[in-house]
Amino acid sequence: MATLKDQVQADLADAMRNRDEVRKSTLRLLIAAIKNTEIDQGKTLDDDAVVTVIQKQVKQRRESIIEFEKGNRPDLVEREAAEAAILQTYLPEQARPEEIEAAARRVIAETGASGPRDIGKVMPALTREFAGRADGRAINEIVRSLLGA
Repeated sequence: MATLKDQVQADLADAMRNRDEVRKSTLRLLIAAIKNTEIDQGKTLDDDAVVTVIQKQVKQRRESIIEFEKGNRPDLVEREAAEAAILQTYLPEQARPEEIEAAARRVIAETGASGPRDIGKVMPALTREFAGRADGRAINEIVRSLLGA
């Protein structure tokens, strides 16, 4: 069975054959990030760890888009958005806000959380449940709204 890392390598070869420059450069940067993480951790990454690397890459692109919009650089916003879209295809399907909210209500009831001080009781369970499927910031916003923070 092919790993996610193998899939990225195969897609890079396709992008090179098809002369898709944006996809090629994005996948090369992703492969470099994966290799750097493997070197830092001293081990080969499994699919879950590769998903974490991809999520970091997508987050970097989103942050860059915000900064480039502030700097009035639509050309760079467009490129970063295209790269983020390419990276997003390797991530599991993202959870819908309604799904996160339902799970948050369940965890709040289970933990007896009642206010902003109890966010720390709720967040660990939800971040584990939605690992790879939802951004921590999105989960946090939903939990804060439910707990009145």
